[in-house]
Amino acid sequence: MSGPSDEFEWIARGLAPLAEGAPEAFGLLDDAAAIPSRPGFDLIVSKDAMVEGVHFLKEDSPDLVARKLLRVNLSDLAAKGADPYGYFLAVAWPDKFGWPEREAFAHGLAEDQARFGLKLFGGDTVATPGPLTCSLTILGWTPAGRMVRRAGARAGDVIFVSGTIGDGYLGLLCAKGLWVTNSYIEADWLADRYRLPQPRSGLAGALRDHANAAADVSDGLIADAAKVASASGVGLEIDLDRLPLSEAAAAWLARAASPVEARIELATGGDDYEIVCAVAPENAPALLAAAERAGIALSPIGTATAGSGVRVFTDGLEVEVAQAGYVHR
Repeated sequence: MSGPSDEFEWIARGLAPLAEGAPEAFGLLDDAAAIPSRPGFDLIVSKDAMVEGVHFLKEDSPDLVARKLLRVNLSDLAAKGADPYGYFLAVAWPDKFGWPEREAFAHGLAEDQARFGLKLFGGDTVATPGPLTCSLTILGWTPAGRMVRRAGARAGDVIFVSGTIGDGYLGLLCAKGLWVTNSYIEADWLADRYRLPQPRSGLAGALRDHANAAADVSDGLIADAAKVASASGVGLEIDLDRLPLSEAAAAWLARAASPVEARIELATGGDDYEIVCAVAPENAPALLAAAERAGIALSPIGTATAGSGVRVFTDGLEVEVAQAGYVHR
């Protein structure tokens, strides 16, 4: 089948199917969507962008790029305790992205929007001489006044993190060929963790009910924990010895020349898309029970204290972290 002749045919053939069943989008035949009010709920809006060579590799397939774009935004939504609703998409296509690549991109979106229960409401597509650049604005609902903010942590709260930390960082190394594991299966698994994050959408309700504050872990655990500390006006103490690790990350750590420096690398590398949250001690059992029902592991890694900033410990000693995570220039 031949490709689309212009932007409008691409929207009709490639993107309009992603809006099917969403009356808000008008079949993408208009240049705006109409979002109805939902009594008793707040509409939560978040936005993330990705650039080829910065947030994904040039050789990554278009369908995986699309799925990662959707998932990193879903991770933000989950950290707010919001249930997915819909999204707006903007893509700047370089010349090398013809119909097959654009079709694959749309198929990736279709697969994951069905998996996570949301629809495309609209957006824009343009051409660019530069790298592939894509941006997604995601919408979700929370009961009125129930969005989980970064602010809200209190001294004495327990700090939890979901899943495992460091796999995204190690996956990027594997995908770039900068680190070769002893197992092809292990290397592929880690690279997949980088290319295809697992947003913790199943935690949204539990966070609304039990967490005082939360953030998604995208720039690095220490960096994103510091955002919670700053917004909440508290200090955080993080114990790197309690960092939850996958078998692959634990094997990498075991071979490291300096375990302390290696733990810091895992905690600052980024691309994990887990959730770090602060929970009052009396609410921790209920949160853990809800997370278990959702099939999502939560690990206690520290406490909130009076003061400011993040203090990092290992082997009972405080260690200095030169750079807490990825820095956007």
